[in-house]
Amino acid sequence: NAASLGIDTGRLGIGGASAGAGLAAGLALLARDRGEVPLAFQLLIYPMLDDRQITVSSGWLDPIWPPAANTYGWTAYLGDAKGGPDVPAYAAPARATDLAGLPPTIITVGAIDGFSDEDMDYALRLRHAGVPVELHVYPGMPHGFDSLLAGLELSKRSAADLEAWLAARMR
Repeated sequence: NAASLGIDTGRLGIGGASAGAGLAAGLALLARDRGEVPLAFQLLIYPMLDDRQITVSSGWLDPIWPPAANTYGWTAYLGDAKGGPDVPAYAAPARATDLAGLPPTIITVGAIDGFSDEDMDYALRLRHAGVPVELHVYPGMPHGFDSLLAGLELSKRSAADLEAWLAARMR
């Protein structure tokens, strides 16, 4: 019904923050693999991508989302499968081995966020797969900084960076 609703299907994108960004990244993989709905972009704000919690930063005591909260979140989502060999990349996108063909992506994350290593690694892997990617790492910022510390200059810069990137996709 896109035409009757006036929707430009060439500019459909997905995005989210934290667990929602992880779900969006998984959905981008699924959309690519099914080939039913082409995506123009994915906007990932400090995405939760890796249930294995194997990076150095995943062990940091992020004041907003510490390792115990992350373990709880992944276990609530995946149950006993968390960290095991059978978790699909659609559920934990860091497990994807092929990132080619994904849409242009922006990833933003705070430098002290427990997700920073997995997010930077995902951005690098996207780039190596030929996906246009923009990565912003905000110094000294924890998980959720943009909403919890909205008045800070870095939070305002993050919002402006996202708005500018999204505006470029909508031209």
